[in-house]
Amino acid sequence: MSHADRPDDVVYATHGLVEALLSFAREAEPESVTIGLAVTPADDLEGEERSATEPELPPETPVFTHFYFPEAGGSVSAVFGMDLGTPAGQTQGRFVSHPQGSLELTRTDDLHGVVFVAVPPWEADSLAVFSRVGTRKPLERLAGAPPAEFPE
Repeated sequence: MSHADRPDDVVYATHGLVEALLSFAREAEPESVTIGLAVTPADDLEGEERSATEPELPPETPVFTHFYFPEAGGSVSAVFGMDLGTPAGQTQGRFVSHPQGSLELTRTDDLHGVVFVAVPPWEADSLAVFSRVGTRKPLERLAGAPPAEFPE
């Protein structure tokens, strides 16, 4: 399927990011976890070559690749209600786990434009992506990794 045949609302994320998010949710259970997510343009991905089954994406296509640790700035945010661990304007999405809930967006979720939601058993098929208004979006996982943050 070429890019022109794909729906515009497909969300792309790296395999590594998805596995890391599911691992955070598994470790936090029975508590829920909320993590800010950031994107990298598809053209900037490094590492593994894409397989023949992966889509050919325009270079500027956003791919979710990064997360911000939920603990960063935790003590200050608990007092002031501000998330100081995530740079302002740097997250294009949010991951939330629902250890006791269903695989859907809820009123209590932090409503970014794109929200990844996971439920037990914390496997790839127990993760879904939603728009801000709760519409489920298709998710495609890609090989590769974001570029190194600090070149040597």
